[in-house]
This record gives sequence, C-alpha cells and structure tokens, in this order.
Amino acid sequence: MQKLTCALLVDDDQTTNYLNQLLLKRLAVTEKLLIANNGQEALDLLQQHCHTATPDCPVLILLDVKMPIMNGFEFLEAYAQLPFAQGQTIVIVMLTTSLHPQDVQRLEHLNISDFVNKPLTEEKIDSILRKHFARQLPKA
Repeated sequence: MQKLTCALLVDDDQTTNYLNQLLLKRLAVTEKLLIANNGQEALDLLQQHCHTATPDCPVLILLDVKMPIMNGFEFLEAYAQLPFAQGQTIVIVMLTTSLHPQDVQRLEHLNISDFVNKPLTEEKIDSILRKHFARQLPKA
C-alpha cells in the first residue's frame, strides 16, 4: 500500500495517542505522524505545516471530540477560517466514544469526512483508507 504522506492525531488522552500511534506505525499507514493534545495545538501544527502545499501537511486528521482548551467542534470552526483550508483537501475523521443519537446527529451536520467510534482498530483504519483514499491495508 502507498503510505499517506502525513497524518495528524488530535486527542488529549496520552494513552490513546500512544496506542493510536503504535497502531498507525505497525500498519505503516503514513510516512509522517503529527500529534496534538488539543484543538489549539492541532491548529498551530497545521499553520506550521500547511501554509504551503508540502508533504508535511496532513492529508488525514483523526480528531477527538472532547478535549480541554479547544475541543473538536471548536477546532472545526477555527479550521474553517484558515486561508489554506479552502484550497486543500484534508480528510477529517472525528473520533468519539458516544454514539448517542443526539451526538451522531450533531456530527452528521459538521464539515467532516467521517466519524468513527473509539477505539481505533485495524479494521476501522482500513475502512477509512478504503473510503477516503482508495487504498487498503495489505492482507495479513
């Protein structure tokens, strides 16, 4: 499988970030992996890496919903205001622990590519790759 050039994990839970990082590395999903602990850190990384089209600009963002400082919803509002956000296609997948109908309805109205229930698994990563990048993980 051709690797994604760069992906960004955004989650305030250090253990979740660590486990997701291990999973993505083991599956050889991406050449480069950026990690942010909240939406503000993610915005800062995007501004640093995406002001021009470079391989360091994430093509996939895995975004937690509930975080301190700036949550996933606030991140999406701020991201939409960035000048480069209009010109680049970045797949944003919200990660949630809640499949409550109200939460799902709210997620469906956001400018995101998809939402996935936590935890990330090999099957969920493969589904994201197939659906949004026309790629799939190699068969074991």
